[in-house]
Amino acid sequence: MASRRTRATERDRSRRVLSQNFLADPAAITRMVDAARPDPDGLVLEVGAGRGQLTRPLAACCGRLIAYEVDPDAGRELARVCAALPTVTHRQTDFLTAAPPREEFAVVGNIPWSLTAAVVRWCLAAPRLRTATLLTQLEYARRRSGDYGRWTRLTVSTWPEFRWRLAGRIPRTAFRPVPQVEAGILRLERRPEPLVAPSALPSYRRMVELGFGGVGGSLAASLARQYPRARLAAALRASRLDPTTPVGHVWPEQWLVLHRLLHARSI
Repeated sequence: MASRRTRATERDRSRRVLSQNFLADPAAITRMVDAARPDPDGLVLEVGAGRGQLTRPLAACCGRLIAYEVDPDAGRELARVCAALPTVTHRQTDFLTAAPPREEFAVVGNIPWSLTAAVVRWCLAAPRLRTATLLTQLEYARRRSGDYGRWTRLTVSTWPEFRWRLAGRIPRTAFRPVPQVEAGILRLERRPEPLVAPSALPSYRRMVELGFGGVGGSLAASLARQYPRARLAAALRASRLDPTTPVGHVWPEQWLVLHRLLHARSI
């Protein structure tokens, strides 16, 4: 009995280090797969595959699946699951070290919450990524998708190329072990065509960085460091923005209008 308690304690510590909370509720698993909407003929990369809770239903909905799991304990069970699925490849390695496929693909996963930012960065940097459906802490998914009525620098800076949205919520009781917070399904979708011309994306991102640079708390004060005040005032009026509006309260669509007006040849 003592050895069992010791083993359970060691396993629990390992899960905490790896931020592992495995999906155990069939309804939550179905909700996650439905949100992902895998291409029946496409390639899916599953990050944080665990013991295969999502792997089986995902494999039934896509053409090919590569399941990544870094934990050797979970990986042994995952290997047995994958061995019975002819369209699935199991990779016992860190997803973040993987090179993005050269073909179009999607990412799906109940990701380690401590690595959320790193996984999102990997997805945004992958040229052939079409969608990413990630189970994250609810707070993170809400912030990135503007669910609080506020927008983050990362969301705004990538908005011309990616749509961010909260695609669902998962109660903490759907996981084992049970985490302290609820989860959210964060959905990233690459737009078929950027909302800003590719040649103008660098200037758009520079404007966003300047705006979030923080001078006096308002977008107008931050942008006035680079743009002529009269031109900026006219662009703000056209965008229906009060000059005192805090930067985080500016909608992505308003950023797009501001960029178009501030970088036009005349206003």
